[in-house]
Amino acid sequence: MRISYNWLKQFLKIDLPSDETAALLTDLGLEVEVVEKYQSVKGGLLGVVVGEVKTCEKHPDADRLKVTTVDLGDGNPPVQIVCGAPNVAAGQKVPVATVGTKLFDKDGNEFEIKKGKIRGQESHGMICAEDELGIGDNHDGIMILDAKLRPGTPLAEVLKIENDEVFEIGLTPNRADAMSHMGVARDLRAGLLLRNKNIELITPSVSAFKVDKRTLKIPVDVVDSKLAPRYCGVTISGIKVKPSPEWLQNRLKAIGLTPKNNIVDVTNYILHELGQPLHAFDAAKINGKLTVKTVAAGTKFVTLDDVERTLHEDDLMICDDNGPLCMAGVFGGKSSGVTETTTSIFLESAYFNPVTIRKTAKRHGLSTDASFRFERGIDPNITEYALKRASMLILEVAGGEMTSDVVDLYPKKVEDFSVFLNFDKAFKLIGQEIPKETIKKILASLDIKVNSITDAGLGLIIPAYRVDVQREIDVIEDILRVYGYNNVNFTKKINATVANSPRTEDYKIQNIVANQLNSLGFHEMMANSLTTGDYVKLSPQLKEDNNVTMLNPLSNDLATMRQSMLFSGLEAVSYNINRKNSDLKLFEIGKTYHKLLSGFSEKKHLTVFMTGNRSAESWTGPQKATDFFVFKGIIKSIFDRLGYTKVQDKPVHNDVFAEGIALCLGNDVLVEFGTVKKHILKHFDIKQDVFYADFNWDLIIKMISNKIKFQDIPKYPEVRRDLALLVDQSVSFESVYNLARQSEKSLLKQINLFDVYEGKNLPEGKKSYAVSFVLQDTSKTLTDTQIDKIMSKLQQQFETELGAQLR
Repeated sequence: MRISYNWLKQFLKIDLPSDETAALLTDLGLEVEVVEKYQSVKGGLLGVVVGEVKTCEKHPDADRLKVTTVDLGDGNPPVQIVCGAPNVAAGQKVPVATVGTKLFDKDGNEFEIKKGKIRGQESHGMICAEDELGIGDNHDGIMILDAKLRPGTPLAEVLKIENDEVFEIGLTPNRADAMSHMGVARDLRAGLLLRNKNIELITPSVSAFKVDKRTLKIPVDVVDSKLAPRYCGVTISGIKVKPSPEWLQNRLKAIGLTPKNNIVDVTNYILHELGQPLHAFDAAKINGKLTVKTVAAGTKFVTLDDVERTLHEDDLMICDDNGPLCMAGVFGGKSSGVTETTTSIFLESAYFNPVTIRKTAKRHGLSTDASFRFERGIDPNITEYALKRASMLILEVAGGEMTSDVVDLYPKKVEDFSVFLNFDKAFKLIGQEIPKETIKKILASLDIKVNSITDAGLGLIIPAYRVDVQREIDVIEDILRVYGYNNVNFTKKINATVANSPRTEDYKIQNIVANQLNSLGFHEMMANSLTTGDYVKLSPQLKEDNNVTMLNPLSNDLATMRQSMLFSGLEAVSYNINRKNSDLKLFEIGKTYHKLLSGFSEKKHLTVFMTGNRSAESWTGPQKATDFFVFKGIIKSIFDRLGYTKVQDKPVHNDVFAEGIALCLGNDVLVEFGTVKKHILKHFDIKQDVFYADFNWDLIIKMISNKIKFQDIPKYPEVRRDLALLVDQSVSFESVYNLARQSEKSLLKQINLFDVYEGKNLPEGKKSYAVSFVLQDTSKTLTDTQIDKIMSKLQQQFETELGAQLR
């Protein structure tokens, strides 16, 4: 949210430097993220003064140039300036950019005025046109100023250039009361009051509001007062729609708004001044009476942005006898908007039910300044005041007259909140005792009335606009933020309790694994658990019926809780690759969410991603791409670190991996990993291989042992033998793996597939598996006879059961 300091000073007569004000606002909970300078003309026309042309003669060497002498009002003799404008003449008062002045072109590019020679004649400055100063588009000739101006007068004073400072406030969603300049000023006054600066909050007066005639009355009917607790309106006739005056445009430009016309600009001005959204209807386009109601589902409605929308039966609409004119509190309709031909308007000021407005805005994907405020809760007690304030401003900038009484439908007043503040509880939560008079002073500065006083505490009446203060704890928080967190004393003594927890606690194992991966060059990532439901279509293993969907999603891309952590990880991989960061090592610890017949289920996972080159580019050697076996070594190292020494390889086939392996403990699968299939990568526009591992974290934590077991390192060597097997295309490595395990259970320690070849020089329908077998006896050294016997047995089994041949 952007707040203009000049605008703020209309409510508070203060002269604090902007940095002090920013610090105070931050202490009050309105965190100022940055303070920016604003100038209605870039550069502020610094160095541009009023000059008087004393002489003007034709340039001796150029037909279209003139040599002038100009008095700059600095007490020095007139300076010579060469000018190419056709309308320059002696006796004129003109804007002069002096030597050293920095101006900006229409694209914002800076250029400096320097002393120079033009066709042999010296020139000490520049006589400027409107576009050269950035105050207009006219370049037909130089600007001619009022003849009464004194030479040397800064042009910024003549044109009343606005110089402002703008606070960018990171407003938290609960602070609906501070979504305006008046709301920020109200908080700032409270902070200044506690710092012994008793400053009055100045609110614009509407005492001069009056009805000129009653010639344009538009009846209003609110069908459901729960959806629209308060609705006000008035008609104004005889207006002229045109550009707003400079002061109004500057106020809006300072906070980042683009001026439209005087009517729309006034409604935006009041929105940001008082926090009350308004809407202006072209009165000539209203047929009959206005009715605030819901309409039938499926009704078509064209909004101001030329989009036809299909209405929901719960959308609150402003209608006339012909149908909807406006989505209440969200967006206006094209058919009733103010245009250049508008001469009379119906001005609306209302308080709508926040839940209704929020649902309508989210349902139609609309987020406007009005809906932003309505859905958080505005002040129902300034509805009429804001209407009168806006009406008076419209008469000031657009002319016209008030042609109806104010309609104010407010059947049931929105009540203030009652809260009892217990002193002892407040002191306990704050951490120190604050003088009771100081507490009363703070509450008064926040417009919180003391209804009753006892020794135990205060009975309080909270104004309705403070929707974030409805409980005692909320009041204590308000007191503390105004009192100042920095003013609360704290002890230098630190008390801590040391808890005895087992080494297998989840967070400890997470730290062990995270440190392990970090030492291998991996970075931890955190992805949003909300994602798009369309991702389930990428894998038949995921079912759309198992999606956990949001009732009120922020967008379609954040509508579903993830069933798999693969896709959010691939989003991060794609994002980095698209930004020239293609060598990635990432891991994430998170949860997936599933809707089952028995209820909802959450599963915890560790996922690891690796793609690109193994290491950064270096002169010491060529880069090598990450491959499956490097990735497998990293996955195995995690289990080695956790003490899982008996995990076994098992082939895995699913719709995620092109080639994959599972590491198991018995029949329990601890992790599945491999190369992600191309069609999934294509969906994320990833053109390089991505290796992915999905650990069943819940099972790992469950099965990890709290006991540390030690065993002797085998004294006898491992023996490796390799077989190149020619097998049918239909034979999987899983078949080879299982058959080998069945044939030799005691001495066969590892079975690894390290090469697969298909293609040239092989019979049709065949492929080659290169498989390694690691043998070891922990009690003695294996002899060649034993090894050959085992390998012969394996070979025979492969030939008999699988039809394999040795290559």
